[in-house]
Amino acid sequence: MRLAFPVSVRDPNLVGMTTSYLFIAIALVVVLALVVAGVCLLSKSRHKNGDGSQPAGSDSNPAKQQEVPGRTEKGSDGGTRASGDAARGQDGEPSKSGVSLEPESSASRMTRLKAKLAKSPNPFGKALFAILTKDHLSESDWEEVEDTLLMADVGAEASEQLVDQLRSDARVSGERDPKAVRAGLRKRLIDLVDPGMDRTLEADKPETGKPSVIIMVGVNGTGKTTTAGKLARLFVADGKTVVMGAADTFRAAAADQLETWGSKVGVPVVRSDKEGADPASVAFEASSRAKEMGADVLIVDTAGRLQNKANLMDELGKIRRVIEKNLPVEEVLLVLDATTGQNGMIQARVFAEAIGVTGIVLTKLDGSAKGGIVISVQRELGVPVKLVGLGEGPDDLSPFNPESFVDGILGEE
Repeated sequence: MRLAFPVSVRDPNLVGMTTSYLFIAIALVVVLALVVAGVCLLSKSRHKNGDGSQPAGSDSNPAKQQEVPGRTEKGSDGGTRASGDAARGQDGEPSKSGVSLEPESSASRMTRLKAKLAKSPNPFGKALFAILTKDHLSESDWEEVEDTLLMADVGAEASEQLVDQLRSDARVSGERDPKAVRAGLRKRLIDLVDPGMDRTLEADKPETGKPSVIIMVGVNGTGKTTTAGKLARLFVADGKTVVMGAADTFRAAAADQLETWGSKVGVPVVRSDKEGADPASVAFEASSRAKEMGADVLIVDTAGRLQNKANLMDELGKIRRVIEKNLPVEEVLLVLDATTGQNGMIQARVFAEAIGVTGIVLTKLDGSAKGGIVISVQRELGVPVKLVGLGEGPDDLSPFNPESFVDGILGEE
């Protein structure tokens, strides 16, 4: 019995169909090859012309593709080390690469910030001046003077003292001329701010050894890490070489934030790539790095979110001890938000007991209705306000000057 196939294998129709499919397949292969060749030529042409575009799927974040000046890499032993050579020349000086703008000098900052303070809304000095220039000061007017001082966070004791002095001045002189009243108020306010306090940063004193160590302390949210970066920029403006240590390892963004500031002014940052690493270890590595480089200043940022006072004292004390194995700690700057009022005073007392504070940095002082905290915090701690911040700009940090501060809160004559 034979099997009958419906179509013979030699059927000419089947052969024709197979040939057609073969030609189509060959044509598709040729087209695909031409497309691939075109893409390769286009990519090569863009590379030669310096086009910054990247193929799909590549990392478009330039910070991940090239080493950031001052970035610290993890060593083979799991520790920390600074890779700041990219930001510095062979002689150790900061290079110009990575610097966004030239930092502003200290003198220029003080002039600009005084004007900025004078233009801020409702400074308490202007409110006092408006009351004291009335024709006849009643008892309610004097109560308003004291209330204005208390609302400005001058503090109860200092407010009472100033009111008594102003009352006495008014009785003795009987002066109502606005210029004379302003001059008298200015003198009394300057006396309260205490111009006799030494506000010079230890790093700026000629007798201080190098590197001069500054530990930054304060609760999170006061602008502590930002202030550390701005302070480095201020030192760079004065021609000093700086190293920063990111010892706030409890807050993931703190080291990145400090590193961003460092990269802008060519300052190396020592950090750990491991979140929650030992802050004291980072601080020790930073002090070693600063000593090795012969830097002028080492700025160490610390954590401000610790569970209780005992933890705070233990951690900050440990950081100080390990740094002092390499270098003496000359300065501890407490960063306070000027708008927090009496809460800021509580913070100040805790940190003063925990590590010992040599100076105050007041941020957000442009809310100058609360500028009286300058007076109260100095009286409470017995240490001077050394720096003030008046804005978000990179150069909005200035050495504190009592006369300029009082002139600013009184406004223009």
